[in-house]
Amino acid sequence: MKGPNGTPSPIWLHKNHGRYILMHNWLKRNGQGLVPAHRSRRVIHLDKRGRRQHSVPALCCEVLGGLCIVYCLGIGMAGFGTYFFLIWGFMGVAFIGTGALLRREGILDFIPGWARRLVLGILFLGLFLFGMVEGLILSQYNAQARDGADYLIVLGAQWKSTGPSEVLRRRLDKAADYLSRNPGTKVIVSGGQGGNEAITEASGMRAYLMDAGIDESRILLEDKSENTYENLVFSGAFLDRGTDNVVVVTNNFHMFRALGIARKQGYTHVEGLAAKSVLGMGPNNLLREFFGVVKDFFVGHL
Repeated sequence: MKGPNGTPSPIWLHKNHGRYILMHNWLKRNGQGLVPAHRSRRVIHLDKRGRRQHSVPALCCEVLGGLCIVYCLGIGMAGFGTYFFLIWGFMGVAFIGTGALLRREGILDFIPGWARRLVLGILFLGLFLFGMVEGLILSQYNAQARDGADYLIVLGAQWKSTGPSEVLRRRLDKAADYLSRNPGTKVIVSGGQGGNEAITEASGMRAYLMDAGIDESRILLEDKSENTYENLVFSGAFLDRGTDNVVVVTNNFHMFRALGIARKQGYTHVEGLAAKSVLGMGPNNLLREFFGVVKDFFVGHL
């Protein structure tokens, strides 16, 4: 590049925030003397030539987004659980969108530093809270109760037109095994009737246990509850919370919250008996349970 009078211009190329900047200054005369350097500076943004270098954070977001969408579709096709699984699809879209933004050259330069620090602070705080709650959930993942309980409380779950959902069936099988070993233990089956259920969960659970060989005289029905909190509050009317030995039967991902609510309601001698969850549903169950624990904590159930 030449100056106005054909003299070579000093050129400096340097890289700043992934952007190539060409700065050129040359001396020129206007009859009064030299033009000040700060007035003669020119900045030209050049596009990168050749193959773009992929941003690692953007690639991570895109991979996570793809996995979330695939997982969402997998749960949807399997037909397990409620519509909560759709959150994985929303998260997938959000991750992919974030990755696309990160790939845009200089996008972060337009975000004030304080805003970036605020977002990162909220992100790390959220991750810390999530990890702490998930650790508490996992602490009761393999709860095993001692024999000889006075009462077993089986928490309800969806009852389908064809019988118990897979989640509920596992709870009932676990309860039937315990009751077979402990003939002196009574069982409270707890669960009302949802809008998509033909009968109450409690009545379906009673029939299932009777088919498994449990005498009807040992089965008590609590058929009004609509959630875990009500399961344990209403079931408490059948026993003495301060003196009876009680075992709560539910799935592993649900056990921490169930025991926490029971203790808050005055169950002094309570243990958990964890049934396994459905294969492949672990991430969805743990994410949903995170929100359940946070909700019950803030409303005072835990």
